[in-house]
Amino acid sequence: MPPNIIPVNYNGHHPDRDLTGLKVAIVHFWLVNYRGGEKVLDALLEMFPQSDIFTHVYDPKRVSKTIREKNVQTTFIQKLPFARSRYQLYLPLMPLALEQLDLSGYDLVISSESGPAKGVLVPPETPHICYCHSPMRYVWDQYHAYRKSAGGMKRLAMYFLMSSLRQWDVTSASRIDRIIANSNAVSKRIHRYWRRDSVVVAPPVDVDRFKPAGKRDDFYLHVGELVGYKRVDLAIDACNALKRRLIIIGTGPEEKKLKAIAGPTIEFLGRLPDDLLAQHYSRCRALLFPAEEDFGMVPIEAMASGAPVIAFARGGARDYVCEGVTGLFFEAQTSESLIEGMVRFDMTAHAFDSKTISEFAKQHFNKDLFKQKFAEIVNTVLDEYDAKSRRLELRVPAYTEMRDPPSREYSVRPSRISPAKSGFDEGADRL
Repeated sequence: MPPNIIPVNYNGHHPDRDLTGLKVAIVHFWLVNYRGGEKVLDALLEMFPQSDIFTHVYDPKRVSKTIREKNVQTTFIQKLPFARSRYQLYLPLMPLALEQLDLSGYDLVISSESGPAKGVLVPPETPHICYCHSPMRYVWDQYHAYRKSAGGMKRLAMYFLMSSLRQWDVTSASRIDRIIANSNAVSKRIHRYWRRDSVVVAPPVDVDRFKPAGKRDDFYLHVGELVGYKRVDLAIDACNALKRRLIIIGTGPEEKKLKAIAGPTIEFLGRLPDDLLAQHYSRCRALLFPAEEDFGMVPIEAMASGAPVIAFARGGARDYVCEGVTGLFFEAQTSESLIEGMVRFDMTAHAFDSKTISEFAKQHFNKDLFKQKFAEIVNTVLDEYDAKSRRLELRVPAYTEMRDPPSREYSVRPSRISPAKSGFDEGADRL
């Protein structure tokens, strides 16, 4: 069992229930790129191929074929100017946009939440399950960091709008029947900000397309978008100081700034095809992971390729980095702490076994396991709704099933039945 992963044990579900026979709506925040959240959506669509997708903004050129083949419906945000590229500007309108979606007639609603998605209005007879990648970080734990980095007008807008958005976020969370978190770190955020319990189900990773190589090379690797919170600068500073070779795969707005601080041992490769990325995973000495991520699929891909992971000791990494087995942690998000971690790794690198690391990743984070756990939760929630419906039917019998209809001489109230004539009856007697 991976460290800190909560096992899912649900009883009473129907093994013969055909989930593909349900009419399912999946609400995803926006579809303008293909990252971890969209990979989860792909897995859900494999489970529920009959699903309709609802989202704020949709760019079919930037998503998978699986998503493009589905019926995708958008909110009115899609029709606003520059929505595909500047959708973040319309964040204050997204709660209203979600509440305009008509989800009547569906047997099940699944929301995929990182941006606003869970706030849809679901009929009372329809279960709503939320797979939460994280409560909106720019609204909650990263609010001050985002506000400091924002421009003047955006900073002012955040000051006035974020309080009401937090209130809506908590209120809409209370309407969900079951919340699934993608990591223990996210589960703690859900409890802290939404005051809701959740169960942890790790996201699906396509681990089968990765495998260890026979021999590892002498370079460190960083994979991901080049943005501030990824802290690629720490990896560069550490490798500059230790004169270690570092290969960086990915692009982003920080690329120019990062290249300016990179020494001669740092190499930028940009985006690579999947086969070349897999080769680098399988050959690298170790993956450097200095970000605090909600979960982090990149380390799982590296581990499936047999690579140890040197990770910052916060966030989703704590669910899969086993100290001394699949990698090791550095405690502070500083280059000095990362350097100390890399030095420790150099002293113990011989003890890490690529086959053991790969088997661990493939056993605990494969797509089939995700589908199995998610199906168990769906079946449990459907069982609860079925039981609730049966209780209501027993509690409210049809009038035609009553042996004796109510007598006129009794006044029926919720709390008592008292023999008394009503004022209307007394007036009728005097006629």
